[in-house]
Amino acid sequence: MATQFVLFLLMISCYALTIVKADDTGFVGSVDLSMSEKKQTMSQFRFYFHEILNGPNATAATVADALPKYNTTTFFGLVGIMDNILTLGPDRNSKAVGRVQGLYAATSQTNFTLVPVLNFILSQGKYNGSYITVLGWNPMNLKVREMPVIGGSGVFRFARGYVETNTIFLDLQNGSTIEYNIYVSHY
Repeated sequence: MATQFVLFLLMISCYALTIVKADDTGFVGSVDLSMSEKKQTMSQFRFYFHEILNGPNATAATVADALPKYNTTTFFGLVGIMDNILTLGPDRNSKAVGRVQGLYAATSQTNFTLVPVLNFILSQGKYNGSYITVLGWNPMNLKVREMPVIGGSGVFRFARGYVETNTIFLDLQNGSTIEYNIYVSHY
């Protein structure tokens, strides 16, 4: 009799599980898969961002100073934020196509290495209002650095890819010009 009762409870539990829908929980629902039916596009963008560290038009600010022991060599402990203009050419006066907003931290005790979190927010054409998000490891002693594209929004929803970056100009007192070649797969 006990075995029959346990089997009866098991059958009722299985039945109850089949009639409960995912969206009845209040925190999960079905996903529209129409995005997966669209063809992915692979795009390559070349942008330059221009960072100004001092003066009335500064586009970057230090949030936390480097630790004194590392201040002049690796800047370990430095944390900064930025809102830099994004242009088509290395000249600051070339056509502006958006902004790069984000933060960065110097994370190495042995060399000048940044870990940036960057949003490339575009303002031109079909890309207006869309952005590409990059997060990675950026050892500044290398001529060309590679970091992953971890996502985006708008045209770049479900984006993935990588960036190659190199420094065109760097003055730790005044600012920099950095080239970003972004290779991104998106819908």
